[in-house]
Amino acid sequence: MDLVCEKSILRGDVEIPGSKSHTIRAVTIAALAAGESVISRPLDSEDARAAVRAYSDLGAKIELGPDRWRITGTGGALQPPENVIDVANSGTTLRIAMGSCALLRKGMAVLTGDEQVRRRPGGPLAQALIDLGAHVASTRQNGMPPFVIQGRLRGGKTTVEGVSSQYVTSLLLSAPLADGDSVIRVTNLNEQPYVEMTLDWLERQGVQVQYENLAEFRVPGGQSFRAVGRRIPADFSSATFFLAAGALGENEVFARGLDVNDTQGDRAVVDYLLQMGASVVIEEEGIRVKGHGLKGGEFDLNATPDALPAMAVLGCFAKGTTRLVNVPQARLKETDRLAVMRVELERMGGRVTELEDGLVVEESGLHGADVDGHGDHRVVMALAIAGAMLDGETRIRGYEAAAVTYPGFADALARIGGNVRLAE
Repeated sequence: MDLVCEKSILRGDVEIPGSKSHTIRAVTIAALAAGESVISRPLDSEDARAAVRAYSDLGAKIELGPDRWRITGTGGALQPPENVIDVANSGTTLRIAMGSCALLRKGMAVLTGDEQVRRRPGGPLAQALIDLGAHVASTRQNGMPPFVIQGRLRGGKTTVEGVSSQYVTSLLLSAPLADGDSVIRVTNLNEQPYVEMTLDWLERQGVQVQYENLAEFRVPGGQSFRAVGRRIPADFSSATFFLAAGALGENEVFARGLDVNDTQGDRAVVDYLLQMGASVVIEEEGIRVKGHGLKGGEFDLNATPDALPAMAVLGCFAKGTTRLVNVPQARLKETDRLAVMRVELERMGGRVTELEDGLVVEESGLHGADVDGHGDHRVVMALAIAGAMLDGETRIRGYEAAAVTYPGFADALARIGGNVRLAE
């Protein structure tokens, strides 16, 4: 399915959906806890549903309501699944579930996903789980899914390279339930705020973890999770596209539901917009952004790789040069986002240079064009924001990928004045 965008003035309120990262952590902890958990305002998207399916397959009982999910957990006694667990496009689910499957006391689990997920590396996490007592094998012996996993985590010592923060999150969510104590050393950690989010969840659970500088974690085994009762915060990663839209041209967008005190790393986008010269007002119920003439600058996106597609679009509209640096892990997402954003913005007239670990974007006279979302939800949404600012028609192939995190994106864009339509 294609999304067709034409020049628009975007003004109005957008109700931002729940955080994917928080929702998947909530489902994981609730499934591993004893008793009934109630998760309010979860993100209902393809990625979140992948987590629901995975933990249902592992023995949790999950009832999905329109605004509330009820989960009866396993008390840590996960059951071997009757079939292969398919996480579809959710790399987050796959990696977190790898740690959970290493808690099985009997049987084994096979974890796989779609073509994109089967190209995403998981070898460092697999080796860390092996070091801590599990049995993990990549069926193709390439460090990528499908993975066959058997328990049981005994504890011990391991060192893992933090090329993906999801490796560390997976270990931190499983090690407390291991039979013995674990020491997890982390080198070259990317995306630190996502690990901080996981630690915040553990602290709320009363789970003991000792750490210093996010470089070494000491986790006592034999702990347990308790039932979750929490409202999921709105998602800064999804809001990024509407915050960016508000900063362009004559637009003014109010992103409703955001809490700048939440642990999400992508709240840093607010600071990026301020540095670029946008008018940003933090209100009690959300964040308001107005276009005010943008200027380029240099932005270290190591902690916020999901912001790269939207920031690359903003760079095309900002005076001077915008440098997006220190984000090599952007190449390991649903697509190689550095290469993809360069190629697609160049189709629209963008002047973009690809670095090993980032992009250099010059102010560019963009125009409507036929572009490809490459099956990446964040690329699709970033290109849509660009297309809504341009003369001529922009047609984005593969719009359906947006449903991974934001199924209602096109409708939300239309409600604030976006001249957009779906086309076959």
